[in-house]
Parts: sequence; structure tokens; C-alpha cells
Amino acid sequence: MSGSGERMPRLLALVPYLLARPGIRIDEAAHDFDVTPRQLRKDLELLWMCGLPGYGPGDLIDLSFEGDTIVVTHDAGMSRPLRLTGGEATAMLVALRALAETPGVADGDAVRRAIAKIEDAAGQSRPAGVVVGGGVREGARAARTREAVAGALQQRRALRIRYYTASKDQITERTVDPMRLVIVQAVGYLEAWCRRVEDVRLFRLDRIDDLTLLDEPAAPPAHAHPTDLSEGVFSARPGQRTAHLVLDPDARWVAEYYPCEELAELDGGRLRIGMRYSDEPWMVRLVLSLGGEALVERPPELAEAVRRRAADAVARARHPASTSDR
Repeated sequence: MSGSGERMPRLLALVPYLLARPGIRIDEAAHDFDVTPRQLRKDLELLWMCGLPGYGPGDLIDLSFEGDTIVVTHDAGMSRPLRLTGGEATAMLVALRALAETPGVADGDAVRRAIAKIEDAAGQSRPAGVVVGGGVREGARAARTREAVAGALQQRRALRIRYYTASKDQITERTVDPMRLVIVQAVGYLEAWCRRVEDVRLFRLDRIDDLTLLDEPAAPPAHAHPTDLSEGVFSARPGQRTAHLVLDPDARWVAEYYPCEELAELDGGRLRIGMRYSDEPWMVRLVLSLGGEALVERPPELAEAVRRRAADAVARARHPASTSDR
């Protein structure tokens, strides 16, 4: 464990670790970090050259050796508490709550203590859940869903779910064989074998409207393999088109809720995204629901469909009697 990619996290963890254990023996610390005492000494020698800009006396980390023990005598600011923005704290809480309910977590109590500390520091000891944009399901509901899904995984039982597919604006009933819970960009998903389409699917927890634990074992077929998520959750499918939209600041939630690609940050807090869709009427309704806070750049036929639908709505509003007589 001496490569540069593995050494940097170890170096960052060493100072707070040693501050919490003044006078610890080098061999004991090496055991905790799963390295040899010789490697740990090399790490400590490197820490002597780390610190704050200026890199003079009082700027660098300083260590004191007494026999086979070590003490940090100057931490160069490494003991300062981490400060998170509101968005960072929310994202971390969502991920930690999902992790706490995931089967196989080695130390669930440690995760729950971390959640409590972040909530306390953020001044929200009783968080009410996060609502992002109109019609988005609240965090508390997703948490209850996650708990039920985790139970199904632990008991290895199948589920019947009612699921909302945002890109098609459809609600379907499915029987699934749970495979695992995954967290991608602070969003929780159930990965399962879907008997309806006879394939592996990812289901966002906050889009599961209802679920029932079935009295039958979960039995995904042998050829059902976990999805490669190294490049994200969503991939293009046949028949899908891509809309390029510019979102005003109050509409940026669209990029968090729907499958899309963030293309560019623009002036004034606006965001350009590429968003795949299968059903044009649904995309038109989504753009119109944003009340002028989204601009369709392309394709031109989508922009024209939005313009035409908006003009029809204005005409009906201006002449309600004539339209009702049709």
C-alpha cells in the first residue's frame, strides 16, 4: 500500500489520527494503517515537508519522536474542523443515510454517529426531507422505501413495485428480484432483475410509489450481472433523442432529478444540459411546466412544439368561450 494513489489518503488521515493518539507506538500505528513500520516512517518524514504556504518555521507540520513513539507538536491547521456548504452537507447526509441501510456495512453505528454529527453541525437535528422542484418525492419517503428494500435484500425475497419512469411519464407495475442497493452521486437505486422486461434494471428509490414484499425468494437468473456504473447510471437507448436546454437558476433541479448531462455553466447561474427523451409530448410538458425558466436550444422541432403548445394555451386563455364551443 505504498503507491502514490494510496499514499495520499493515508497522509491526510495520519495527522488527525496521531493528534487523537499522542505518544502512540509506531508499530501500532503502522498496523492500523496496514503498512510496515518502515513505510510509516517514510510517510512521517514526508509530512515534515507539508504545511501551509510560506513553508517556513511555524508553517510546516512538526513531529516529535521519543523512542518508538510519536507526537504531533504542530499540525499546521490540520485540526481545524471541516466546513461544509449546505449543498455539500445535504449530499453527504443523503449518501450516509443510504449507506446506513445498506446490507453488509461493517460499522453501521459509526455511520449513524456521523449522520448525527453532520445534522447537529448543520442545525437540522430533525431534517424534514429535501424537496427538489415541483412533484419530486420527499426524502423521508425514499428513506422508508430504502429500508423496505434493504429488508428484502437481507431476506432474499422478491418485490412487487409500482414505479414511475420519468423519461416516459409512465407508472408501471413490476415484479423484481432485488440484487443490490447502490448510491450514485448521492442518489439511491435498487438494482434488480425485472421480470416484466426480463433484464437487469436500476430503479430510483424516490420514484418507487409503492412496494410489496412477496412470499417468494428473489431468484435473478445466473446471467444477470451488476451494471457497470463507472461512467454513470444512464446510457443512450435506441429511439431516444437529446434536447439541449438552458436552465435558469431556479430550474437547475431538473439536472438532478432527470437523466441528463451537464454541458456548461453559464453566466448568472444558468446551466446548459443535454437531456435524453423518448416521448416528445412529455418533454414539451416538462419545458412548459418550468414557466419560462428553460430555453430549448435544439432540436428545432422540439422548440417549435413548445412554442406551438404555448401559443395554443395563450389563445385558449384569451378566448375561453370560442375554444369550449369546438
